[in-house]
Amino acid sequence: MKHIPVLLDSVMDALGDIRGAHILDATFGAGGYTCAFLNAGASVVAFDRDPNVADDAKIIKREFGEKFEFVPRPFSAMAELTDKFDAIVFDLGISSMQIDNPERGFSFRADAPLDMRMSGNGPTVCEMFEQWTVADITKILRDYGDVKPAVAIANAIKQKMPKTTFELRDLIHNPRDIAPTFQALRIAVNDEMGELQRALAAVPGLLKIGGKCICVTFHSLEDRIVKNTFRDWTTAPGDPRMPQTAQPKFELMRAQTPTKQEVEKNPRARSAHMRGVKKSC
Repeated sequence: MKHIPVLLDSVMDALGDIRGAHILDATFGAGGYTCAFLNAGASVVAFDRDPNVADDAKIIKREFGEKFEFVPRPFSAMAELTDKFDAIVFDLGISSMQIDNPERGFSFRADAPLDMRMSGNGPTVCEMFEQWTVADITKILRDYGDVKPAVAIANAIKQKMPKTTFELRDLIHNPRDIAPTFQALRIAVNDEMGELQRALAAVPGLLKIGGKCICVTFHSLEDRIVKNTFRDWTTAPGDPRMPQTAQPKFELMRAQTPTKQEVEKNPRARSAHMRGVKKSC
């Protein structure tokens, strides 16, 4: 399945006129958002830790030249940037290309090694089973997948030590627990929630006055992190060590979900939420 950017029209509407704007696309993926921003007249710096997207980035670079820069790193590395941006956009979660590539080990519908790494670096899920205890796996399944029989599945994993997606799938007795189990392990091995928290912490210092941060989420934990962070930015009293004139202030933008027509066109959009804030000073 070709990757279809979710809520792209809503994101573009929220950003408004971006001719001449400098935008950070935190999650390049297949380049859907990046291309929309570039075609609308913006310049873009895009992050992605997945090495498989490099060829798409090269194609866009050839077309748009200096208006596009690709950074092959996790988006938490944006904290090292010195640029200021008119908008920072996150399209979180896993992409269609990653799910549909059986060799990556993200899907339980094809037999493959239990990898699930976004970047291709670091230990795989299979290797992490050697390090994680039953208690570790139980917590991962509960926190990231809301898996009810988490203890039973964790015990089965440590006993069987599955090395392939089918071996893992086959030790989960209730079919309804398979997808949440795979999701939870993927989130854990890639530290997705930690990455998001570190990246969001860098956003206030990277946005220009009037700049916007837009996040599209697909998982309740992602959405909770974004929602709570934006709430803190728009309601917290600020840092008492800084003068009030230097305090960044934010305004909440209207949250949105996909229309029925978009979900029918792209079923993977059904759990998406879009949230945004605008830096007012």
